Amino acid sequence: MTEERARLSRFGLLLLALLALGWGLNWPIMKIVLRDVPPLTFRGGCLVLGGIGMLLLARLDGQPWTTMPPGTFGKLALLAATNVIGWNVLMIYGVGLMPSGRAALLGYTMPLWSAVFSVWLLRERLTPRRALGLGLGLLGVTALMGATRSLLGEAPVGVLCMLGAAMSWGLGVVLLKQFALKMPTSVLTGWSMLIGAAPLIAAAMLFEHDEWRAVGFWPAFGLAYNVVVAFMFCYWAWNRIVLMVPVAVSSLSSLITPVLGVIGGMWLLGEQPGWNEFLGAGLILGALATVLLPQRK
Repeated sequence: MTEERARLSRFGLLLLALLALGWGLNWPIMKIVLRDVPPLTFRGGCLVLGGIGMLLLARLDGQPWTTMPPGTFGKLALLAATNVIGWNVLMIYGVGLMPSGRAALLGYTMPLWSAVFSVWLLRERLTPRRALGLGLGLLGVTALMGATRSLLGEAPVGVLCMLGAAMSWGLGVVLLKQFALKMPTSVLTGWSMLIGAAPLIAAAMLFEHDEWRAVGFWPAFGLAYNVVVAFMFCYWAWNRIVLMVPVAVSSLSSLITPVLGVIGGMWLLGEQPGWNEFLGAGLILGALATVLLPQRK
């Protein structure tokens, strides 16, 4: 792959900026929603509405969305199992057991797992530049954790959930690249959501029906934000980015999101920044520079 193809275009960089903002702010928003809405109901409902919304948009755009190419459904089911079910279920329980900023930082160890899976499944070469970016990014996540690292033992189940979610997402990113399904991104995103929503809705009806109740304005706003921004737009934008560039580049690009997640936590939940936040942000921006900026000839 040439260096030009290994970098995001201007359109890709715009998608990355909007994606980081949309997903970054969603971490504290999810904590607000979980105060009134059970976790499986929350994610399952968002997936159903987001999937239907994506397919409706595809239909309005004139894209074929009712038929799939032969052999597509099984691959879509694998993508849904990793990118949708594994990530959303483990993540939503993890974020419910620990502070949102800490959960975001653990979830975004995903580039480590995707780099391993891409070398194994895609035979992608981990170039020195990308290895440097990966190292800087993981150092940044470690710095962002700062003094809270010693507190992770207070929520071991939450930690395991978030690390499992990161591994599932990392594998899903590689499978999305490997399968390269011949479908419009909006159609692929919509069907992945709906397939992944089915077991979540079934589990919610079975285990959480006695917890359903009316919600206030802010949880309702959070639900709407998740459906329209975090699911419909951000999932679509993420799938587009993954299909544009190598896995190492797209995965490292996602590291800007936990930085904004920490900032969102300070803004919405009153968390105070420290030296480790600034150091971590600098390291992560350095990681982004190693893979997004053009290499001099």
